Amino acid sequence: MSTIFGPVHSRRFGVSLGVDLSSSGKQCNFDCLYCELAPMPAMANQHTVTPVETVISDLKDALSKHTAIDVITITANGEPTMYPYLGELIGQIDAIKGSIQTLILSNSACLGNEKVFNTLLKLDQVKLSLDAATPAVFKKIDRPAEGIEIASIIENISRFSHLYKGKLFIEILFVKGLNDALSELEALNTALLGIRCERIDIGTIDRPPAYPVQGMNFEELYALSRRFDPSLPIHIVSRTHLSATQSTYSDDEILTTLNKRPLTMEDIDALFDEESKERFKKMLSQGKIGQIERSNILFFIPVENINRKRSK
Repeated sequence: MSTIFGPVHSRRFGVSLGVDLSSSGKQCNFDCLYCELAPMPAMANQHTVTPVETVISDLKDALSKHTAIDVITITANGEPTMYPYLGELIGQIDAIKGSIQTLILSNSACLGNEKVFNTLLKLDQVKLSLDAATPAVFKKIDRPAEGIEIASIIENISRFSHLYKGKLFIEILFVKGLNDALSELEALNTALLGIRCERIDIGTIDRPPAYPVQGMNFEELYALSRRFDPSLPIHIVSRTHLSATQSTYSDDEILTTLNKRPLTMEDIDALFDEESKERFKKMLSQGKIGQIERSNILFFIPVENINRKRSK
């Protein structure tokens, strides 16, 4: 079985070629309730390790067939930073990738390992998960291997964010009744304010989970997003369970909403009724609403807010 999959198109990262560092099966130091893979007890180390030479051979073959690639995404059936030869692998990928970006999708748990920490500093893009900020919720939703503590994870993410020169993304996956309480949101907000990142993606379950847990609809995610500090670059990525309920917004309400939380066109389609969309389009044409780009995603924001940001 090849260690390479794709290419697939990602709205957030472009055309991606995936590298699976655990193609033989799930190997992870978490056993998340929402995981799309089969339930399996969390483990501290990979039991089956693919040779670096195999991965590089598969990657060279894939790159010879697919030339229009934006990013090589390092992932796994589990946690890719558990791969014991990650540093060597990244070095060899860098030698053959040309102008293609490298990206890793990690649950953040191995950042306490200095070898892993320093390896991730070499990647062009890093996406780290942070589903909880309190010990009880963390252990309930992510079900980590023994010895992994959320306080250390948050500290390591913050430290990494202040040293990293590439693009850092944080991802939070919300599960109904697990990490959506106000107290947990406040703890997450505090943690996020100490992290320097390009974007914070919040989403929910969009594939059948390993355990009987429930996702959230878009309006619930949007309500959660407004609980975070307005300075945080929050982006709602999930469009699952999207409710057909749309609301009417006045001109002032549209501007206030966009001022507190910039929205994408998909957000606007989900939240605004037809009358409100017409108001939005009119204010856009009048120059009252402008556009800003964050990592290839277009957001709408009041022009006054854009001007304030530029003057700082």
